[in-house]
Amino acid sequence: MRKSDFTKSRIIIESSNLFNTQGYKSTSLSEITEASGYTKGAIYRHFENKEALEIESLEYMSKLVLKTLSESIKKENNVFDKLNALFDFFCSYTNEPIIKGGCPLLNAAIEVDETETILKFKAKTFLNAIKISINKLLLNGIKYNQLKSDLDVEAFSTVIIASLEGAIMMSKLSNTNTDLRLVTKHLKNYIESYRK
Repeated sequence: MRKSDFTKSRIIIESSNLFNTQGYKSTSLSEITEASGYTKGAIYRHFENKEALEIESLEYMSKLVLKTLSESIKKENNVFDKLNALFDFFCSYTNEPIIKGGCPLLNAAIEVDETETILKFKAKTFLNAIKISINKLLLNGIKYNQLKSDLDVEAFSTVIIASLEGAIMMSKLSNTNTDLRLVTKHLKNYIESYRK
């Protein structure tokens, strides 16, 4: 890796940790320089402005989440084990997050909900990528005769994401995994009712 690529990567990683724990707008450039060890000049050599850094940081976090999730799911052989891997991945956000601060999708969505910015567009893209992955997983379950064909894939994908993200928020506030465990148990029971 070239030195300039290493510098840019380090700035993105350190910024991601700050944005995901403190918020995009609450994080100052001074905090980013302190965390990364680079000057404002070095940051501006790699990013046009703070908004560009926010966008690249969310892209970095979304790629990391999607890659890690995909690796967990690919290890499993059937739709039920793949869904359990998905649920376990989301449950890990409270105890062993792959990025400090928990779910970067939830954190970004809360911060950009009233704005129409590139950051909001990137958060929507992140959400859509997760939904497409779950849709594909469920459609393959139907295709390979593991799930009944009358499962409403689009609706269930939405329920999975909304339930897990809501449970992450509740677990984060209560400092326990209780809500996540209850939600995943409910989702597992629901999908079992569609076992072929």
